[in-house]
Amino acid sequence: MQLPRPVGREAASRKYDILSALMAFALAKDKHVQRQVLRVMALITTRYNWQRDELTMGQGEIARLWSVDDRTVKREMARLRAQGWLVLKRQGARGRVSVYGMDLNRMLEDTRPAWPLIGEDFIARLDPKATAVEGQGASNVVPLRGLSGPAPVPDGSVWAMAQAWLHQDDAAIYGAWFHALTEAGIEANCLTLAAPTRFHATYVATNLKDRLLAALWRLEPSLRDVRIIG
Repeated sequence: MQLPRPVGREAASRKYDILSALMAFALAKDKHVQRQVLRVMALITTRYNWQRDELTMGQGEIARLWSVDDRTVKREMARLRAQGWLVLKRQGARGRVSVYGMDLNRMLEDTRPAWPLIGEDFIARLDPKATAVEGQGASNVVPLRGLSGPAPVPDGSVWAMAQAWLHQDDAAIYGAWFHALTEAGIEANCLTLAAPTRFHATYVATNLKDRLLAALWRLEPSLRDVRIIG
């Protein structure tokens, strides 16, 4: 997905959409991620030039804005560059601060799992092509929509509760793709699900992972990710 640069008549709504995606993503994560995203949003709302894609701000200014020391600023800016949210456009020199750009498309892709938490209208507005494809079938392989599958048996686990929600949301998709998944463990706030085949795992991971995460985050916000193995 390539987002048009937020300039022109629709600039304001695009900016709000980006900030909304960042907020929803942060609220579904732990306090460390929340703090990092809040720092990014502080840079965006105070000093980022949307039209030129430039953030020109010295470390001392950033430290004052974030209420931290210069060392923390160096570490955090390095992390943001490593994950692709910040892009160094011009290295600072004597008497001149560094100039950064922000990869807004990368931010949106990284926050995509949180979009369903905002609403279907938000998804349709940011990625209408994906919404259209989902309505037509996300790939050339047609899901087995005729199989609704039996209702999940509650056992108190997060996955069982998520299955119940997924079954209620769309029994056909649940029966075709989610019913056969079994919990394989939770480690480092990541739920691992086992699929009966590699193809099954690949299809779910490619086409239905966002739906899975939305269901899981409703029940267990501490979960950061879900992994499907075949």
